[in-house]
Amino acid sequence: MALPAIMVIDDDQAVLNAVERDVRAKFGKKYRVVKVQSGEAALDVARQLHQRSETVALFLTDQRMPGMTGVQFLEQ
Repeated sequence: MALPAIMVIDDDQAVLNAVERDVRAKFGKKYRVVKVQSGEAALDVARQLHQRSETVALFLTDQRMPGMTGVQFLEQ
């Protein structure tokens, strides 16, 4: 069975890489860390994980992103 996922979402690639690195360093043994650059893409990834019966333990999202804010993503 796959490890539960922590999904990190941010449109700024440098911030996304830094947060992903820190989350992976702290939680990488117990969780799979998935990084995504937009709310829309994160919804697609979340649907794919759901279809494979994989668990997302945490969504860690930026609020200010073009197209969809972090709150709008979480509302979905």
